Amino acid sequence: MKTLGQIGDAALIFGDENKVITGLSCNSQTIKPGFLFAALPGTTVDGARFIEQAVQKGAAAILLHEDVAREHIAVPCLVSSDPRKDIAFAAARFYEKQPANIVAVTGTNGKTSVASFVQQIWQAVGVRGASLGTVGIQAGDQHWPLSHTTPDPIELHEKLAMLVETGVTHLAIEASSHGLEQRRLEGVKMQAAAFTNITQDHLDYHGSMEAYFAQKLRLFSELLPTGGSVVVDADIARSSEVVEIAKQRGFDVLSVGHKGKMLQLEEVVLSGYGQNLHVRHEGELFEIKTDLIGAFQASNLLVAAGLCMASGTPWEQIWPVLGDLKGAKGRMEIVGRTAGGKGVPVIVDYAHTPDALENALKALKPIASDGRILVVFGCGGDRDKGKRPLMGAIAQKHADMVFVTDDNPRFEQPAAIRKEILAAAPDAIEIGDRQKAITAAVEKLRDGDVLLVAGKGHEEGQKIGDETVPFLDHHAVANALASLDAKGRR
Repeated sequence: MKTLGQIGDAALIFGDENKVITGLSCNSQTIKPGFLFAALPGTTVDGARFIEQAVQKGAAAILLHEDVAREHIAVPCLVSSDPRKDIAFAAARFYEKQPANIVAVTGTNGKTSVASFVQQIWQAVGVRGASLGTVGIQAGDQHWPLSHTTPDPIELHEKLAMLVETGVTHLAIEASSHGLEQRRLEGVKMQAAAFTNITQDHLDYHGSMEAYFAQKLRLFSELLPTGGSVVVDADIARSSEVVEIAKQRGFDVLSVGHKGKMLQLEEVVLSGYGQNLHVRHEGELFEIKTDLIGAFQASNLLVAAGLCMASGTPWEQIWPVLGDLKGAKGRMEIVGRTAGGKGVPVIVDYAHTPDALENALKALKPIASDGRILVVFGCGGDRDKGKRPLMGAIAQKHADMVFVTDDNPRFEQPAAIRKEILAAAPDAIEIGDRQKAITAAVEKLRDGDVLLVAGKGHEEGQKIGDETVPFLDHHAVANALASLDAKGRR
């Protein structure tokens, strides 16, 4: 427990600053006696509407925007010009404990892979580390689910304190653009931050690419404290802007990639489904043999190595374990093979942006050098509609056979979403039912082919209207392969 004065800025407090606070919540329905209720302005609902309800349920104090009248509120108030920012700092002070070494990664694609790789490296060198993001929290063999890539600040700081209690000393966090804009990461004490890439996504929320990129840049321009380090792949478009901010703020810059100065990628030699990376560090050449598929995974691997170095793990301990890193669930993951011959691989990937889909399909070309690339994908409803024709065109250009299906249609008509994709992929096969689409694609496979099931990755549900129907691409692939075996075909 803390007092209101201990968790809030004294200049913002109106009322008894010695009021004891027993918990925090942004949801009036979860308020308990002694809680601070944060009445946050929302995109659809204004939390100020529920202040009276929160007080009736026993709220000891209210955090509210300075424009909200407080004269009729019977409990102390924290009055803020930026309530989202101040609830984050209040949560940091309330829960107090954080892992001693925290690194963050932002970008359109690759955040989950980088955070997972960082956690795996730490674990391999004997460090009690964790990753936090899209697939939840992972610490060794322990896992905790999360509702968002970057949780709301109350949940985030509660989880940070929980991780400390379990012995975690190092943490890699995914910093989403939504989380950055909504001030969910304020109050998190970071040592280093990394940038993966910037491509079209979330324009339904941010409005423009520049506004979207501006939120990514906040991680470096505002959140990373003095003395921090920045990791970038120097080959990535707009990485120079991240480097410029880093230099202006006096951060150490650890660059990787072909143009990298800290970890220079001199050569990539494809080997089966994997690749051998020849990396130069401080004048010495190192070879990394990895089963990870694609140039983008090589980039993610090096960015992860850079973050580990920035958090104090020496390269001499890092490079021997890089070849053992495994992709995060649903990230270019081989989830099954057809029977007979060498077995045609079926790969599940989270690619749900134009750039991610293109990179995934390009990465599969060497694997299918003697066959064809088949892809099953769709686009989410109530999200950036501009991606749909772009992804359709990319699929038709880089795949030999395209199956357009449903992927979280939400409150849009699924057929209308598919139509927008098909406008740029007229040769595609349209099958709305995702299981049937995957099964149809599997039945078309021949020796030498490869099948990519893209878009959902690790997700375990299909969002239709206000309902989430259980669905996992891994299970759908297994069902399709079992059906194929039952028919005696390969």
